[in-house]
Amino acid sequence: MNLFEQNPLAAFLAAQSTPADNYLRTILSREAIPTGLSSPLWSVQNTVYPLLQAWGNGYVLEIKPSGSFSKGTANKSGTDIDLFVSLSENTPETLSDIYNKLDRRMQELGYTTRRQDVSINIRVFGQSVDLVPAKRQNALSTDHSLYRRKANTWTKTNVDMHASYVGKCGRLEEIRIMKLWRDQHKLEWPSFYLELTVIEALGTTLLGAEPFGTLAENVMTVCRYLRDKFMDASVRDPGNWSNLVSGDLTQGEKLAIKNKAAQALSATNWN
Repeated sequence: MNLFEQNPLAAFLAAQSTPADNYLRTILSREAIPTGLSSPLWSVQNTVYPLLQAWGNGYVLEIKPSGSFSKGTANKSGTDIDLFVSLSENTPETLSDIYNKLDRRMQELGYTTRRQDVSINIRVFGQSVDLVPAKRQNALSTDHSLYRRKANTWTKTNVDMHASYVGKCGRLEEIRIMKLWRDQHKLEWPSFYLELTVIEALGTTLLGAEPFGTLAENVMTVCRYLRDKFMDASVRDPGNWSNLVSGDLTQGEKLAIKNKAAQALSATNWN
C-alpha cells in the first residue's frame, strides 16, 4: 500500500499542488527546524535551566518552550527560541522586579542581554533566546501575569492556550511563509500578531473553515487581507480578550506591511 492509499489527505494535497506550491514547499523544507535530540532547543534549554532555577530561588515552577517552537511555526532563519519561565504566585517580588532581576542576573553570568517588551534576549551557542519570566496567577489555572516593559504595566497571558490555538489551526505552512516574507522585507511584526492575522485571513480548521485551497492561493489570500483589511482589523489574544494584540504596532508599521503586501500582489513571479 502506498502513501496515498494510506492517507487520502496526502493524495488530495498532491492532486491540488501547483508549481507555485512546490516552490513554496521547497523553501519550507529548507527552513525546517531539526526535531528530537538534534534540535538546538534542547541544548539551549539544558544550558540555561540550572541557571534559571538558581536565580528563581525555589519559586520556579517550570521552564518550557513557548512561541514558535511550541506552535510548529518556527523557521531555521530568523526564529528566536522562547523559553517561558513560570514562577509561583507566591514569588514575593513584583513583576517589574522579576524582570529586572533576571536581566541583571544574566549579565552577571556573562551574557549580553537585550531588554524587549516582555522578554530578556540572550545568545546561547549562537542561538537567539528570549527568556519570558511570568508569575502564575493561581494554582488552579495556567494563566500567568507578565511584565510589559514598554508600557510599564502587566498583562495576563496563557502560553498553553496560544500553543494549542495556533498549533492546531491548520495554517502552519502559510504562517511560516509569511514569517519568511516578513523577515525578507525586514518588517516590524511580532510573531504572535502575524500568526493571529493569518488565521483571521484564512480561518482556522478548528472552526470548520475550508482547510485546503492550494498553499499559493492561501498566501495570496493573506496578502489581499493585508492590503485591504489589516490596517483597521482588531486582533485580540485568544487567551485574554482584553489584550489588543494589534495595538503592538503603530499605524506607520502597519502601513509598511500593507504596502509590501500590495507590492507582492503586483509581482509577476514568486521569486
